[in-house]
Amino acid sequence: MLRMNRETRLQGSDTLIVVDRSRRRRNIIIAAVAGLAIILIAVLLMSGGKKDEAGQQAAGGGPGGGQVPTVTVITPGRQSVARSITATGTLAARVDMPVGIAGEGGMVSNVLVQPGQWVRAGQTLATVERSVQARQAQQLAAQVQVARADAALAQNELERAQSLVARGFISKAEIDRKQAARDAAAARVRVAEASLAESRARIGRLDVRAPAAGLVLERNVEPGQVVSPGSGALFRVARGGEMELRAQLNEADLAALPIGASASVTPVGSTKSFAGSVWQVSPVVNQQNRQGIARIAVPYDPSLRPGGFASVAIVAGSQEAPVLPESAILSDDTGNYVYVVDKGNRAQRRTVKTGTVTPAGIAVVEGLEGNEMIVLRAGGFLNPGDKVRPQRKKS
Repeated sequence: MLRMNRETRLQGSDTLIVVDRSRRRRNIIIAAVAGLAIILIAVLLMSGGKKDEAGQQAAGGGPGGGQVPTVTVITPGRQSVARSITATGTLAARVDMPVGIAGEGGMVSNVLVQPGQWVRAGQTLATVERSVQARQAQQLAAQVQVARADAALAQNELERAQSLVARGFISKAEIDRKQAARDAAAARVRVAEASLAESRARIGRLDVRAPAAGLVLERNVEPGQVVSPGSGALFRVARGGEMELRAQLNEADLAALPIGASASVTPVGSTKSFAGSVWQVSPVVNQQNRQGIARIAVPYDPSLRPGGFASVAIVAGSQEAPVLPESAILSDDTGNYVYVVDKGNRAQRRTVKTGTVTPAGIAVVEGLEGNEMIVLRAGGFLNPGDKVRPQRKKS
C-alpha cells in the first residue's frame, strides 16, 4: 500500500511538471505571435502615414497643406473687337454765345427771359431805359420835316423861275442860284433823315437781343442795374441748344481718334447714356500733363448741364484682343486683374486693362496675350501663389 501511494505521488508530480512546461511553451508562442502582430501593425501604420504625408505634400504643397481646390479655367484666344477709348471731361455748350450791351448803355428797365428758356434769333432779352434817346429822336424827326419843307419851297421857286426865263424877267444866273438852293435843301433833308435813322438805331441797340436761336444758360442782369459796353456778358446762350463733352485724352488716344467716331456720353449721377460723335480733336497737347481735348457733340437733353462732369466711351476702330466673361475679371483699389494658372498649377495675379463691353464679354486691351489659362470663377477666394487643380470649361 505504501509503495503504491508513493508511486502514485511520483506519477502526479511528473504530470504536473509536464503540464507546467506545456503551458510555458504556449505562453511563449502566444507572446511571440502578439509581438509579431504589434510589429506588423506598427509597420502598416508607419507606411500609411508616409503615404498620407506624401499625398498631402503632393496635393497641398508640403506638410500642413490643405485640400487643393479645383478651378474652372479658359483660354480666351484673341478676336476682333471694337476699340474703345474711355475718358472723362466737362460738359459745355458747343457754341457758347455771351450776349452783352451793344449800345452806350443805361439803366436796365426790364429783363424778359430766364435761364433754361429757348429764344429765337433777334428776340429781345432785356431793355434799357430810353426816355432821353426818344426825345432826341423826336427832335430829329422834326428837323427832317423842316428840311423837307425847305426842299419843297426851293423846288417850287426853281420851277417858277424857269417859267419866267423865256419872258426875260429872270437871268440865267438867277436860275443857277435857284437850282443850287434846291439841291442844298434836298441834301439837308438827307442829312436830317440820316441823323434820325442813327438815333433810332441807337435806341434799337438799347435792346439786348439774342444773336441766334438757342437756350439761355445764364442771366447776369437785373432791372435797375446800370450797364455799359464794359459790363461784360449779361446773358449766355447755347446756340441751337447743342452740347458737347470736352474729354481729356492722352497723346496715344488722340492719335488714334478719327473725326466722326461714335461715342456714348454718361453724365455723373445718371444711368442714361447719350449718343454723340467726335467733331473736333485738339491740334495741340498740353506740355504739363501730355493730354489734349476731344470735343464730342451730343444733342440737347435736360440731363446735360454745362459745367457738369461726364464719362465717355469712344469707338475708335477695331483691334484684336482677348474677350473674358465678367466673372473672370476682378477689381480692387489698385484696378482690374485676373488669375492666371501657370505651368506649376499655381494661381498668379495679373493686372489687366479692360476695353469694350461686347455681348461675348469684356475685351482686355492690356495684360493678356490670349493663350493663358484664366480662372473663370471663384478668383476672389484665391491668393497669389495658391496651388490649384485646373479644369477646362466644358463647351
